[in-house]
Amino acid sequence: MYTLRSVVILFLALACRVWVVAAPVQEEQARTVVHMLDYVSVDYPVFVKDGRVLDPAEYAEQQEFAQQVATLLEALPEAGGGKDLVAEAHKLRERIAQKADGMEVSALAKALRADVIKAYGVAVAPKQLPDLAQGSVLYVAHCSTCHGPTGLGDGPQAKDLQPAPRNFHDASAMEVRSPFGLYNTITLGVEGTSMLGYGALTDAERWDLAFYVACVGSRSDVIERGGELWDKGQGKDEFTDLRALVTAIPLEVRQQHGTDREAVLAYLVAHPEAVKVSAPTPLAITRSQLQAALVAYRNGDAATARQLSISAYLEGFELIEAPLDNVDAPLRKEAEREMMALRSTIGSNAPVDSVAASIGRINLLLDRADEKLSGDALSTTAAFVSSLLILLREGLEAILVLAAIIALVMKTGRRDALVWIHAGWITALVLGFFTWLVARYVLGISGASREMTEGITALLAAAMLLYVGYWLHNKSNSKAWHSFIREKVDSALGKSTLWTLAGISFLAVYRELFEIILFYETLLSQAGPSGQHAVLGGIGVAVVLLAIIGGAILKFSVRLPIGPFFAATAGLLALMAIVFAGNGVAALQEAGVLHATMVRFISVPLLGIHATAQGLIMQGIVLVLVVGGALWGRWRMHSLASK
Repeated sequence: MYTLRSVVILFLALACRVWVVAAPVQEEQARTVVHMLDYVSVDYPVFVKDGRVLDPAEYAEQQEFAQQVATLLEALPEAGGGKDLVAEAHKLRERIAQKADGMEVSALAKALRADVIKAYGVAVAPKQLPDLAQGSVLYVAHCSTCHGPTGLGDGPQAKDLQPAPRNFHDASAMEVRSPFGLYNTITLGVEGTSMLGYGALTDAERWDLAFYVACVGSRSDVIERGGELWDKGQGKDEFTDLRALVTAIPLEVRQQHGTDREAVLAYLVAHPEAVKVSAPTPLAITRSQLQAALVAYRNGDAATARQLSISAYLEGFELIEAPLDNVDAPLRKEAEREMMALRSTIGSNAPVDSVAASIGRINLLLDRADEKLSGDALSTTAAFVSSLLILLREGLEAILVLAAIIALVMKTGRRDALVWIHAGWITALVLGFFTWLVARYVLGISGASREMTEGITALLAAAMLLYVGYWLHNKSNSKAWHSFIREKVDSALGKSTLWTLAGISFLAVYRELFEIILFYETLLSQAGPSGQHAVLGGIGVAVVLLAIIGGAILKFSVRLPIGPFFAATAGLLALMAIVFAGNGVAALQEAGVLHATMVRFISVPLLGIHATAQGLIMQGIVLVLVVGGALWGRWRMHSLASK
């Protein structure tokens, strides 16, 4: 015989099946599954003991919940991760039908609940710290008439209700409820009782209320003792964030860790601000976005799926590329290639299974990356080497360009023009840091914006380098140089060329700045407090090496005869233009602005070579312009010489 609660749950399940195509309803459907599994894990051991049914009506309800869990999961799109959730649900249903031991069924329900939360991204933690003062206000407004002003279940309407409202001071009832379980009850209600769902409240308000209810019956001396234990370090390995806190069940905490840890839990529920609210790791962001992309693609929304796959790289994986490069460069390249291939797979409207398989391969690579970067903190040596290589790799392009154009103005005797070049790169530093601060603390910097900035500035720099390179090539012939002198160096360098040199100086530095800052942020986090001196040491050594490289270019280039110097500098700037063009296209591809067609070709990021058709074509165009400009310049000089 089914209870009214079972009938209502069945109605909810059917409603969810009708609207399964809608992503918000899918999330609610998965949440309903979690809610029912929460009830099974808590109530089944109470009504079935040693193979005997103590309450037939409640047992029938447990059977119905198990059946509806399976029904709802069959209606949901198949989740990635390798686990067959429907099979798990059927196993749970069969064990309930067989009147299995309560602890076994409870464990099965909890395991399935955790798998559903992970597979469908069910939000199990508040987005902001719960406010218990606000929870108290909400309790008086919505709950006190039934549960009583102090939570004893003795409100004015309690005598007319059947079953009676929950007594929040009943330790045996509250010790099996986590804050997340209470949040679910507040959100969805308890069918068959007077406890209605409060979906009209905001998500934050429901969390405020859940935390208040969770601690309203806690003894003040227990909370105080828990605070003292927390200050001494107890529980900090378990309750690392709000997610760990809201899913903790007092009874389980006591059984696993003792009464002291249960007291710590009581303290943290009463004072959630004591828990460090840590941001998700870059790899966690990548996994989450990939899972969301798969769900969107299954729903037929390829555009959203593609955008999420781009975000998975930009907001997550890209931030750990530098440290991963230092421990396993081939793994970094393989993961980057697979993530680029995923976008192409989504863009080609491939079958869902192909997209799921691609995401599965990426997740395996992410697991390997996690292992490579695992540990509480990087070793001092690893932190130093990573810091050194990041700045060397990212700063080399800029220092080569700056050194070349500084040597140019010194060679032409126009040292007064140095102020233009120095103004360019100093402005880039100031504006770059300012832009980053505004984007981070006011607007919220995104990976797409970062890559757009890098891509556009790289292409602009490439265009300017082509111009200056062509200008230098035309002056590499001694006759052309003397003609240039006769036409007044001061006048020529006082016009567009100086502005171009200052612009190159600015762009060469500005385009690298975002990436360098974000790489060092990630590195400092991984190195921990004990490794920060190693990171700073690596930066210092890299600055010295870059200064030596720049100084060497200045020293040896200034000593060259004017013709070979201009020819060599023109060649260097042409090479840098090709590099910038390739990297600029790659950055715009990573931002999702340009499509990426993978081809079988070598990949040398230091030279701007990436194995995509678009990047190689752009570099080919720049190379043609370089060669064509050089040939046209020679023809022009030959024509002038023959006159």
